[in-house]
Amino acid sequence: MSMHIDLEGTNALVTGAGRGIGHAIAEALLQAGARVVVHWHRSCDAAAALAKGANGRAVPIQADLGDPTECRRLFGDAVGALGSVNLLVNNAGVALRCGPDDPFDACVEAWKRTLDVNLIAAGILSGEAIAHFKKIGGGRIIHMASRAAFRGDTPEYMAYAASKGGMVALSRSIARGFGKDGVKSFVIAPGFTRTEMAEAFIREYGEDLAMKDVALDRLTEPRDIAPWVVFLASGLADHATGTSIDVNAASYVR
Repeated sequence: MSMHIDLEGTNALVTGAGRGIGHAIAEALLQAGARVVVHWHRSCDAAAALAKGANGRAVPIQADLGDPTECRRLFGDAVGALGSVNLLVNNAGVALRCGPDDPFDACVEAWKRTLDVNLIAAGILSGEAIAHFKKIGGGRIIHMASRAAFRGDTPEYMAYAASKGGMVALSRSIARGFGKDGVKSFVIAPGFTRTEMAEAFIREYGEDLAMKDVALDRLTEPRDIAPWVVFLASGLADHATGTSIDVNAASYVR
């Protein structure tokens, strides 16, 4: 049996779509027929190039998700650009290093920025989406968390793990609280993925350490994650609302 997913009629906002996993997600949604707002913060050229090749079905919009007012503005601009939004992908994130021996002030700033971008922005955008979805008859939110939400992370990345754990609780709360309003909410939890963000870790610690827990013969890549977003966006898995899907090459098995 073959399955073809057609997302024509889906209007998506993908945060952090200028690079890495978000870029692959935006590409996959466009290939499936969706229209996409490609959010970017600093990756202007990549976002513009993606939009240019999408025949008018992609709109790049810049915003700093560390600023709550920018989060609200982004969602409003996305609705303005597409007419409506029925899919939100909370993908944007930062992983700021802060170890026990680092200066106190630097760690406080790292924690604040991590929570602002990874969790508070997701909460604000989800709130905007829920209010909008109620007006248009429903929608879906997909949150890109991490295996770190479930197994924890190294001492240098406790803030990152905590932010992703909060994102899982956010998604489950949305699924339980707004299902009758037509709102579905899911988590995808990748493991170590070959992105620009991950390259800094590989340069510092080496690829052998990154591969240590992976059961397959290569690191996960963004193209391994994007199809799951397309599937969840299709409506074929709506009765799995509230669930978390691990895409980590068996580096953490629950």
